[in-house]
Amino acid sequence: RCSLMGFDLNRHWANPSPWAHPTLHGVKQLIIEMYNNPKINLEFYIDIHAHSTMMNGFMYGNIFEDEERFQRQAVLPKLLCQNAEDFSYSSTSFNQDAVKAGTGRRFLGGLLNDTSYCYTLEVSFYSYIVGGTTAAVPYTEEAYMKLGRNVARTFLDYYRLNSLVERPLAPTPKTR
Repeated sequence: RCSLMGFDLNRHWANPSPWAHPTLHGVKQLIIEMYNNPKINLEFYIDIHAHSTMMNGFMYGNIFEDEERFQRQAVLPKLLCQNAEDFSYSSTSFNQDAVKAGTGRRFLGGLLNDTSYCYTLEVSFYSYIVGGTTAAVPYTEEAYMKLGRNVARTFLDYYRLNSLVERPLAPTPKTR
């Protein structure tokens, strides 16, 4: 998350310098171009981080005055909780902490329209606890990969839930 110059890149989204934060500057410009392109519907932004003190995977989301938008934003983390035993909805938090104002989630949440949702997905450096137990299960490379697959599965569930995926993703084999 820190650049080679020692900057915490997740605190400079509001005004990234092309010199001091070139990758962040480039990504921000790309997102803005995509957002302004009428052929592209930018629905999600997810920043992925490792967490050094909390267990499991969980998300941070934004708070909105519009209650319906706030409730719609909670759908993706709720679905992920159903798909991934190592994801904790109870640890998920929706906030507008001032210290997080320069993060991608907060900056883009204020910039993008009300059909776009911005999250930070945090995943423990160490372990997760499966519901109903108290034993910590250490994360392995395979467990992190599985969480990634579950995030992808959750997007499929999200779009199915919203009736946006109406056809099979792959051609159905012909039967004789």
